[in-house]
Amino acid sequence: MNTTRDYSLANLIFGYYALVLIIIGTLLNLFTFFILCHSTFGNAKKRPTLHYMRAMALFDIAMLYGWNLDHFLLPIHGFKLHFYSVAWCKFTGFLNYFAGQASAWLRVFVCLDRYLALNHLHRTWFSASKNVLIVISTSLGIIALINFHFFVFSCFIKSGGEVDNNAKLYQIYPLWDYVHLVLYNFIPFIIMTTFNGVVIYQLIHLRQTTSIHSSAIRHRAMSITLVLTTFLFCVTTIPVTVVFAFYTYQTPYLLHQILDSILYTYHVSCFPIYFTTMNDFRRVTISVVKCKCFFTGVAPLSDNRMTTKI
Repeated sequence: MNTTRDYSLANLIFGYYALVLIIIGTLLNLFTFFILCHSTFGNAKKRPTLHYMRAMALFDIAMLYGWNLDHFLLPIHGFKLHFYSVAWCKFTGFLNYFAGQASAWLRVFVCLDRYLALNHLHRTWFSASKNVLIVISTSLGIIALINFHFFVFSCFIKSGGEVDNNAKLYQIYPLWDYVHLVLYNFIPFIIMTTFNGVVIYQLIHLRQTTSIHSSAIRHRAMSITLVLTTFLFCVTTIPVTVVFAFYTYQTPYLLHQILDSILYTYHVSCFPIYFTTMNDFRRVTISVVKCKCFFTGVAPLSDNRMTTKI
């Protein structure tokens, strides 16, 4: 078989798959965001974890419009948005790293939130809705500042008229891929694994030693939903980041495409995960699909009827 033809066919397949992810991911994540805003889930002041989940849905959308969009534009239209102009080069360079790191750290704070909810029956500083918003805005601000150098130093026009995505003062790539590996994968992976491991152990222990009627403990039990989403985040993001940081030129391009597709597929997966593991989310979704008014109340499940809590 003609290897050039196979290579081109693979590019087309992954290119259109990236477009499908953008369309489906945008719609599903927007729908997820609005479902999480439904009155069924109660006031976010009582369930501050909702703030993290809503922010995660929005940043999952942002993730699909960086490198993933280039995966569609390059094989189908012959260019990358990253090299279309200096302005687009700066913006997409910032977006690619900012969105990924923000998505990771939102999940880190979700793990911290669930850990504190299980280990502290009284409300902590992190349990207040206002403070959760402070945590989110502060972390996003810090991540934005870390990556702000893209707007200041990166991208310039070379003598041939082409856009160079590096910087004149220093080499952004692959330096920033190493930084991204630490901020996007290494540190978040350690924190998420630690918190999730401790909480899962304690949940198993509590289930064996605590009465089933102990609602004070069960009310703060870690959601299966959030354990699954943070676990899948680590599994799907670490391989591709490691490959791009250390083995870009030693591995075939097809492997890059496969790993990238797995990564961006994760950012479309929250809706099906929530739908299958969260009773309230599933009930509201079915109600909306059946054309019932979104803003009419769908009776929320009481704590002693919920199998998955947020």
